[in-house]
Amino acid sequence: MFSTADYDKLQQIMAESPEKKELLTRLLETHQMSLSAISHEIRNPLTLVYSTLQFIESQHPEVLEYKHWSSLRGDIEYMKLLLEELSSYNNGEKLTLSPIDANTFFKTLALSFASSIVDTKLQFTSRIQPQLPPLMADVVKLRQLLLNLLTNAKDAVDCKSPLSTVSLEVYTEANMLLVTITDNGCGISPEKLPHIFEPFITYKKQGTGLGLAIANRIARAHDGTLNAASTPGTSTVFTLTLPIQ
Repeated sequence: MFSTADYDKLQQIMAESPEKKELLTRLLETHQMSLSAISHEIRNPLTLVYSTLQFIESQHPEVLEYKHWSSLRGDIEYMKLLLEELSSYNNGEKLTLSPIDANTFFKTLALSFASSIVDTKLQFTSRIQPQLPPLMADVVKLRQLLLNLLTNAKDAVDCKSPLSTVSLEVYTEANMLLVTITDNGCGISPEKLPHIFEPFITYKKQGTGLGLAIANRIARAHDGTLNAASTPGTSTVFTLTLPIQ
């Protein structure tokens, strides 16, 4: 699978001539179609296996007491999640653009995340600049990107501590819209930070290593950028920058 650096190099080569761009575009399309086909062929039988497990549990609840049953189910759930995220990664650059009211979008996003932490001690704040300009964006994928970052921020802090904080800030600067998501959690070490957007690189337990790679592809597909800065043990800030059209 291509890394972010690989895609950057391919883009540079494609810019050299129309012939190279056409050839590499076909190569990338073939690569994406192959990933989609493989993911689809594996996901269907795996879904049947998972459904069978659920049926067995409903008919024979005593299996829940078996020594390895929970780990078996957990492994299958992980494989399902991995295939779903692989599909999302593969389709991250395919957008359905529409004009959106940015203020309504970000306020709804903030409320959605706030409702997900209502039973925790996590302090969440949002600062959304009034009268944001409208955006041309894929609403579903942009929401996926931002909720992924907010969820990562939540996972990075101790939600049982009243001192744990996550913040969302949205504002304009020049002809760009900036979204920052900040947490005061464990942080990311300097040697790991350059690799966090690469596929299958994860430092989270049970992580697939595709969440940030998907977020980065969605940002790039919107002609935007996604960057991270972190101080281990102090804070992490993700900044999404989108062009105002």
